[in-house]
Amino acid sequence: MSVEDRTASERGADDPAAPSTRRTAVAALRGAGLLVGLGALLLIALLSVWVGTRDIPFTSTWSVLWQPDGSEASVIIHDYRIPRTLLGLLVGLGLGLSGALMQALTRNPLADPGLLGVSLGASTGVVVAMAFLGVGSALGYVWFAFLGAAIASFVVYLLGSSGRTLATPDRLVVAGAAVTAVLYAFNSAVMLLNPRAFDQFRFWTVGALAGRNYDVVYVVLPFVVIGLVIALALAPSLNALAMGDQMGRALGVNVGRTRVLGAVAVMLLCGAATAAAGPITFVGLVVPHMARFIVGPDQRWVMAYSMLIAPILLVGADTLGRVLGAPGEVQVGIVTAFIGAPLFIALCRRRQLAML
Repeated sequence: MSVEDRTASERGADDPAAPSTRRTAVAALRGAGLLVGLGALLLIALLSVWVGTRDIPFTSTWSVLWQPDGSEASVIIHDYRIPRTLLGLLVGLGLGLSGALMQALTRNPLADPGLLGVSLGASTGVVVAMAFLGVGSALGYVWFAFLGAAIASFVVYLLGSSGRTLATPDRLVVAGAAVTAVLYAFNSAVMLLNPRAFDQFRFWTVGALAGRNYDVVYVVLPFVVIGLVIALALAPSLNALAMGDQMGRALGVNVGRTRVLGAVAVMLLCGAATAAAGPITFVGLVVPHMARFIVGPDQRWVMAYSMLIAPILLVGADTLGRVLGAPGEVQVGIVTAFIGAPLFIALCRRRQLAML
């Protein structure tokens, strides 16, 4: 190192404004990344509206997108593709954000939103609706799936905080595993005894956005928005809890309230997403790792990036499934599994999983 370089380095070390300048530069870079991600998300959404099993020229798509004219292309775009795209954005946001929240709450890099029994709870609600109540529409599934997710989450948290002990990450994981096993056994027994319910359930359980309309979007939207607000409000507290419960309390964090609100947010976000589209794997597990790989462990940035990366991944996978399966389509739950597994393996090989 030259004398000039050493002198500049010493000045930087002695300059109290240098750390602040670096933090500002990093924040600006991360903010620019969010803008790039937002642009990519808009592009993916436009592709989702344009690309489908029915070939519609881009000029026609763009024209009827802004000026519906009642033509066949207009009906396809406004009645099928736009609500499907909007639902994909909501489902992706819910899964990505709930995954980041779940990994932060449990301090477990392998946690996903289903760890609290949310996914199996939603599946149980759908099984009950199909087998015993004769529900056959996607809009009907949503309410029962969400109810099942809420009950399962409540039971898991109740078991994880039994007695006078607060719910800890380890207790929640064990309780979630126990409830998941019981619900899986119940679902399997019902479907084996009811072939008609099995025929219906196997199409829902693969995970899909097809066949959903604006009614489903309107149902899940308020739950996702409420869960989003709670999750973002908890981000500073989760940063403190990453250093342990005792350190979190020393920094003024109410650990019990943070975990309760976090569990509620996971239930709202993942429950709504699973209710609307079925259980979609790997999105909630992989996306938070991708976000941490880009921005580090700060939960405020991890959640912000997860909110963009997950919808990009999900809507992109849904669009790719329509291209690969033409003239039919490959359901989005299958495509995300094929995309998510290699991504997760690549992240594991590139670096150790980020410990929270």
